[in-house]
Amino acid sequence: MHKIEPRLADLIDVAALSADIDGITAGKGPAEFRPALIARLRQVRTAAVARAGELLNADGSGLSCAQRLAYLQDVLVRQLAEVAIGRVFRVDNPSKAERVAVVAVGGYGRGTMAPGSDVDLLFVLPYKRTPWTETVVEFVLYGLWDLGLKVGHATRTVDECIRLSQSDMTIRTAILEARFVWGDSELFQSLTSRFDREVVQGTASEFVAAKLAERDERHKRQGRSRYLVEPNVKEGKGGLRDLNTLFWIAQYVYRVRSREDLAELGVFSRAELNLFRKAEDFLWAVRCHLHFATGRAEERLSFDFQREIAIRLGYTSHPGLRDVERFMKHYFLVAKDVGDLTLIFCNALEEEQVKQAPVLNRFLNSIGRRKRRKLPESGDFVIEHERLNIADKDVFARDPVNLIRLFHLADRNGLEFHPDAMRLARRSLKLVDAKLRENPEANRLFIEILTSRRAPEAVLRHMNEAGVLGRFIPDFGKVVAMMQFNMYHHYTVDEHLLRCIGALSEIEDGIHIENLPIATRLMAELQNRKLIYLALFLHDIAKGRPEDHSIAGARIARRLGPRFGFTAAETETLAWLVENHLVMSMVAQSRDLSDPKTIADFAALVQSPERLKMLLVLTVCDIKAVGPGVWNGWKAQLLRTLFYETEPMLAGGHSRLSHGDRLMAAKAELADALVNWPEAERARYMERHYAPYWLRVDLPAKVAHAELVRAADREKRRFATAVEVHARFDVTVLTVLAPDHPRVLSVIAGACTVAGANIVDAQVFTTTDGLALDTIAISREFQGDDDELRRARRITDMIERVLTGLETIPERGVRKLANGKPNAKPFNVPTEVHIDNASSERFTVLEVAGLDRPGLLYDLTRALSDLSLNIASAHIATFGERVVDVFYLTSLSNQKVTAPSTQAAIRRRVHQAFDGPPKETAPKDAAAREATGKEPAAKSKDQRAAAE
Repeated sequence: MHKIEPRLADLIDVAALSADIDGITAGKGPAEFRPALIARLRQVRTAAVARAGELLNADGSGLSCAQRLAYLQDVLVRQLAEVAIGRVFRVDNPSKAERVAVVAVGGYGRGTMAPGSDVDLLFVLPYKRTPWTETVVEFVLYGLWDLGLKVGHATRTVDECIRLSQSDMTIRTAILEARFVWGDSELFQSLTSRFDREVVQGTASEFVAAKLAERDERHKRQGRSRYLVEPNVKEGKGGLRDLNTLFWIAQYVYRVRSREDLAELGVFSRAELNLFRKAEDFLWAVRCHLHFATGRAEERLSFDFQREIAIRLGYTSHPGLRDVERFMKHYFLVAKDVGDLTLIFCNALEEEQVKQAPVLNRFLNSIGRRKRRKLPESGDFVIEHERLNIADKDVFARDPVNLIRLFHLADRNGLEFHPDAMRLARRSLKLVDAKLRENPEANRLFIEILTSRRAPEAVLRHMNEAGVLGRFIPDFGKVVAMMQFNMYHHYTVDEHLLRCIGALSEIEDGIHIENLPIATRLMAELQNRKLIYLALFLHDIAKGRPEDHSIAGARIARRLGPRFGFTAAETETLAWLVENHLVMSMVAQSRDLSDPKTIADFAALVQSPERLKMLLVLTVCDIKAVGPGVWNGWKAQLLRTLFYETEPMLAGGHSRLSHGDRLMAAKAELADALVNWPEAERARYMERHYAPYWLRVDLPAKVAHAELVRAADREKRRFATAVEVHARFDVTVLTVLAPDHPRVLSVIAGACTVAGANIVDAQVFTTTDGLALDTIAISREFQGDDDELRRARRITDMIERVLTGLETIPERGVRKLANGKPNAKPFNVPTEVHIDNASSERFTVLEVAGLDRPGLLYDLTRALSDLSLNIASAHIATFGERVVDVFYLTSLSNQKVTAPSTQAAIRRRVHQAFDGPPKETAPKDAAAREATGKEPAAKSKDQRAAAE
């Protein structure tokens, strides 16, 4: 008889089910009653799973839901086993061989299951197999398969279980958490007792090493950071599998059977045990809700479902933070708690292993390198096991500054942290109060940590994991574990800030001198390196507030500057850098850098060469720390161009290279690269490009363009294309040479759309002899270069056929693909349209922003062409799900677009491209469409959002 917990009893009426099955099977053979039996069990399971979902919504307990679902599975297995043994294959006087124990293993063995979990079963047999046991096992398995369950199973004797578990760590782990479900209990008891005696005893270190290595490999596959914005709830760092690993090791080393035993043994305190329970319950709630929401065994908490899970869990929006962002912040805080518990547990485990070491080894360790020795700089700390540890348990209470000094000494001496020190630091966070925050010594030590020439990112991360960083700087504490609900940022805000410091430290060390020569040189020239470190640390510290985070961040910088010992002038520069940290990226990526007014306006904002240097370095680090693949050579070239165009204006006309000198240098550089060309041919080519081309395109691209144009000239072709794959940046670059025409860019965009290619960037140039030279970057689809090249050539072939009139763009194909970008569905990005006649002397600058989708650039460029507008240059940039496109326009008479009616038509057509046509029926004729309806007001423009 199995005891039923009260909270499980209302899930299913087992007595009623048994009675129903008796009625179904009575007096009938298996072939006759099987359909009705499976139908009844399926009906019960469907109702019980639905009921489990209702109870999850009612009580919010994820662990209870997981246990209910495991209990439901127990009932199904037992009912099938009872029918098999008691009715179909009944043996009144069974022999010793006609016995079987049905055992749950894996997650099912732990007594927890998600709605989509697999069912892992082990059928334990006595010393030999018989036809009877095989038929019983088959009956149970086929019954479960008929119910639509995914079943993992093994049938083994006790001897086989022991032998295999000795050589296979996966099987050993499965038997470690095996749970008896039905059958012969003596067989199960024999298995567990022999397992303890013959497998576990004396092999703890082997098991621990294997499980920790397995964990590290899993983290490597899933992403080493626990702050990835689309985490894997089960396998990711800080997820359920990490908690499982802790308990596996605890079961193996300490032979515990429940989590409560860990507190009894002193491995966890009661508070830490409570933290374990809360983390486990929360993660199970997320996982179960995710399975219910998706209708499948989905473990990745993707953008598509984050908001739905947030609503299911009851999160609401607060000023500055949406419901989904509050939920994900809680998720990452729980993941951090799991990391803390892992460190605490590993510390206890290490002490246990030292206790169990042979006496001679302990003696040798006590006199050898692991002996505690004093740290010369402070009597409050010692070096133990080559790690920094506390001298006694009153270290922090005696002098709270030691909470900062701990990290300073670790950095200064290149020491890892002893778990005892980190554990006490976490328990002493209440000592980090206003008095400590204003302590000059504590603030001096912090700035030295932040600006260390060793490994500031690593020490700051330890400081953050311990909770000290967020307590010492409360504004930083507000962004700990805060995610931004968009596809652009790969990490939480605090993780992004720490990675920025790491990027800056690497630049200062010269690690990236080949890829980032300008930033590396400028970093060495800065008059105040501490200022750039603090500015980078603070630049996003005001995220999650109702107001612009750049402006709010500048206020925080003005408050913190004096606290950290900066002068009034330094503090003002610090605040300026934080307030304007997005400007350089925005101008470089979305403005025509050959336009003198663009440079003049930017120079007027920056005002000094030193600010320009710091802003460039800050911008590079900010972009590099967003996530893998965000930084690329194109962005580097644009920032370089903006820097070199602005520097002479701020230096009073004196600079390493003037505008004219840089044009000549760029031409000379290409000339040197084309040394094999005849001199006359090379000279003619140098006159085929305007100044913007020379300043915005890097040398490898210029060389490739030159060869493309030369080959087209020799073959007397006006149309030519080229393809280059960039695995490093996860993009493929298409280059198109064609006679210049207002619709060239639109044709290219349309062909890419039909081919299913997503445009992520574009450079548009016109040669002096009337050719368009457009370079388009599309998202890479295939891992292999050969496959990707074939795909890219299909796209360029279509572009050539359309441009030469051999083919037209199929509108149906464009419309079908433009219905929506799957990954963008969860996001709501308002459409913004801004028409600016003041930012350029010659052109009207049209800036549009909104939700990205396939075919968007085609619709935008086609709309502008339909309005008889000429696109002089286009600047295409995507930031995750958000696209920001800037077009420099003129009318066909080469004048700025000033007519109110034309501007209204532009706004209307742009809004339609982003948001679709108005709800009311619109006239089919394009001209009539422009003449009808009221003009929607342009939405407010936040330029800073363009660079986020």
